[in-house]
Amino acid sequence: MRLFIAIELDVEARKALAVELGRLKAAFDSARAPAMRWVNPSHMHLTLAFLGEVREEDVSALCAAMSRPLPVDSFVIGFGGRGIFSSGGAPRVLWLGLTRGAAEVRALRQEVVHRLPSAGSTLEDRFEPHVTLARWRTGRASDRRARTALDHVGEVCRLLVEHVSLIRSQLTSTGPAYSTLAQARLEGQPCPPLQSGA
Repeated sequence: MRLFIAIELDVEARKALAVELGRLKAAFDSARAPAMRWVNPSHMHLTLAFLGEVREEDVSALCAAMSRPLPVDSFVIGFGGRGIFSSGGAPRVLWLGLTRGAAEVRALRQEVVHRLPSAGSTLEDRFEPHVTLARWRTGRASDRRARTALDHVGEVCRLLVEHVSLIRSQLTSTGPAYSTLAQARLEGQPCPPLQSGA
């Protein structure tokens, strides 16, 4: 069973990201569009830990571990600031980073890793909190259009993080299908309501 742990997005965040996705698509000319595979906003999330294929007999223990509260205060994250992961100089992934809350996300990830010590060895040391917007089907090091899409760095939306989810990913002919198996709420002090101007 293919599993990962993530911060799920709410309806308002997905709506805002859908608008941002529309802006980005317009920034890429039609000649490059076929090279891009855009992520459906309903599939977007902020992955904390990708566990990969997990044996059926180990899933119950993971669900139990990820159903207990985490000793972390709820916090707000802001999405904005685009980036590109590349391979050999060619763009591979277009993503949206965080304008606020990155340190809190990293600390939350550490709590999750400590809770799942058997999974810790499979996790990458480098971690950049982000939401994937698109992937290149084919990328070229000379693809300058990718760099011009990074000009806008303002905040796109905010999200109050109150829980973390253990999610199953199933690949289908129409794309990935996600189902939430367990949720661990953040048990610390409640965060103040979201304020767009804060």
